[in-house]
Amino acid sequence: MSQSTVEQQKRSAAAAAAAQQSDNITHALAGAGGGILSMVLTYPLITLSTRAQVESKRAHSTTLDAVRRIVQREGISGLYAGLESALFGISVTNFVYYYWYEWTRAAFEKAAIKAGRASKKLTTVESMIAGAIAGSATVLITNPIWVVNTRMTTRKSESEEGLPGAGPKKSRSTLQTLRDLLRDEGPRALFSGVLPALILVINPILQYTIFEQLKNMVERRRRVTPKDAFYLGALGKILATTITYPYITVKSRMHVASKDGPKETLNGTFKKIIQDEGYAGLYKGIGPKVSQSAITAAFLFAFKDILYNAIVVARQPKRIIQK
Repeated sequence: MSQSTVEQQKRSAAAAAAAQQSDNITHALAGAGGGILSMVLTYPLITLSTRAQVESKRAHSTTLDAVRRIVQREGISGLYAGLESALFGISVTNFVYYYWYEWTRAAFEKAAIKAGRASKKLTTVESMIAGAIAGSATVLITNPIWVVNTRMTTRKSESEEGLPGAGPKKSRSTLQTLRDLLRDEGPRALFSGVLPALILVINPILQYTIFEQLKNMVERRRRVTPKDAFYLGALGKILATTITYPYITVKSRMHVASKDGPKETLNGTFKKIIQDEGYAGLYKGIGPKVSQSAITAAFLFAFKDILYNAIVVARQPKRIIQK
């Protein structure tokens, strides 16, 4: 093999690697943008679900009661408490997740080509492994963001309700909440709930595995459209969230646990919820959470496809029209 051929192969390999890296970043940007848009549309449902998870069984028992209590105490803006940190969190979360997912997917596809496999589409096991790698990386990087967001969403306490007729209480900013958390509880508090969060990696694994396999079924017959992605994404998220919801509740409880209270462990939190509220306590807020998760995932997958195509088109070199 001549030296020129070897050099050409190296350039081709470098170009392929650069193209793959560019595609990974494009997927990550599209995922971040889709996450922001879907979060804005569904955030009040997140607030309702999170509050239902962390408030005691003596608190409001229905979604409408929750809405009335929040609006009465904090105004309409109370339904959007913590939106700023949530948008930052979802953009970072989705960017990291989709980058690692696409990186792992590309590695599996390259291995399939080398092995001479007829189809380079991810198998169910490969989808689950890709989801596990991407999900674990995402949890470790973004858990502090979601601790702050949960604190902002559930900042209500007896001392915060104020005097009757005093009007809605002004929300604390993300930086104020972060400073208070670090001052009162230290940096370790930013990683509270990280164990159930890592266990909850199974949620996106289930979601994306279901989505990918259903998408493969559709692709055998025709091209997948954003409308298809909308419905497939909703179905995958409904199933995944329903299966993993008790761990979502436990994670939220651990996020708001005070350092002055009893030490919150995964098993201890499970036992306390069941002892105080019964098994139904593990599913508090599941109605708005499943609704929000399904709608968010549906819009996320639809927006991601649209944004991905738009970014690809925008990054293509423009043709110079000669007169």
